[in-house]
Amino acid sequence: MYYVYILKSLKDEKRYIGYTKNLKLRFEAHKKGKVESTKNRRPLELIYYEACLNQQDATHREKYLKTYHGTMFIKQRLKSYLTGLIKHRKKKI
Repeated sequence: MYYVYILKSLKDEKRYIGYTKNLKLRFEAHKKGKVESTKNRRPLELIYYEACLNQQDATHREKYLKTYHGTMFIKQRLKSYLTGLIKHRKKKI
């Protein structure tokens, strides 16, 4: 399995999109500043990921998510997730 993931910088609020075979190790590398493209944008949080069956699918998905339509997809996906999360929390209270 390969994973396409999105990180959000808590420093500048920008997103980083990448892919990896080992999501846990890759995220740890980002958090420790071992990834050149995000080391000055820490702290980071993992806000989204998808599993892909192979590397080719993951690279295609990563490229799509970096397009305008991919950005709109992610915004809508996260919006619906956060809306559901808020509704769920209100029910618990």
